[in-house]
Amino acid sequence: MISVVCVYNKKEILENYLLKSLKNQTTGFELILLDNRQRKFKSAAEAFNYGGEKAKGNYIMFVHQDIDLCSNSWLEEAEKFMDKLPNLGIAGIAGASEEGIITNIKHGIPSSPAGDIYITTPKEVQTLDECLIIIPKSIFNLLKFDEKVCNDWHLYAVDYCLSIKNLGYHVFVLPMYAYHLSSGLPPKSKLRKMVDLGPLPKSYYKTLRKVAKKHKSHFRKIYTTCGNWNTLLPLALQRIGIFKLLFKILKI
Repeated sequence: MISVVCVYNKKEILENYLLKSLKNQTTGFELILLDNRQRKFKSAAEAFNYGGEKAKGNYIMFVHQDIDLCSNSWLEEAEKFMDKLPNLGIAGIAGASEEGIITNIKHGIPSSPAGDIYITTPKEVQTLDECLIIIPKSIFNLLKFDEKVCNDWHLYAVDYCLSIKNLGYHVFVLPMYAYHLSSGLPPKSKLRKMVDLGPLPKSYYKTLRKVAKKHKSHFRKIYTTCGNWNTLLPLALQRIGIFKLLFKILKI
C-alpha cells in the first residue's frame, strides 16, 4: 500500500487536481493531508517528516497539491514497478542526470513536455524533482529529510537523493505519466533575473549553496531539473549564463 502525503496551501487546487485523480484509484491507499494555509510548517522537510512519521504504507508518496495522476490505476502500476526495483532508495516521476531531464510528465498552461528524455522502463538518475517522490517506508525510517539544510521549500528531494546514494541505494524515475500544473519556474522580468542572478527565487540559490557544500566531497556536479551545478565552483558565477557557457566549453 502507498501512503499519499501532501502539504497544501490552496484547497481548491488540491481538490481539482490531486484529490480528483485519487478518487477512483484501483487500489487502496492511505491519505495524509497537511493543511499549511496558516503556515504551520516552515519547510517542506519539516512537513513531510511529520507526515511520513504517520504513514503506515509500504511506500510513502510525497506529492504536490497540483499534480494530476491522470489514471485510475496510477498507484497500482507505480507499486508494481517499485516492487521489482533493486535496492530502491527513492523513486519519482521526473529526474535529472548527465543525460538531461528524464520524465514522461507534462506541465504548465498550455501543457508541454517537462523533460528531454521519454522512458518506457524505470531509469536510474542522480536526483529527482520534488513534484512527486516515493520512498519505501523502511528507507524513510532510516533517513529523514534534512530540515537544517533544506529549511524552506526547495531541493529537499535533491538533497535526499544524494544522501541516499551515499548510503548505497538507487534513485529511479518511473515511466509514469502525470500532469503538473506548475511549470517550475516563476515568471520574472529580464531585470529581475539580472538582479537575482538567475531565473529561480533567491531562496532556491540559498538552499542550493548549502546542498552543494554538504555533498561536494562525493559529487563534483549536481544535476537537477532546474539546472546543473558544479559543487567546486562559486555558485554566484554559475548563476550568470555567460559563465555557465564558459564552464561547459572548458568542461569544468
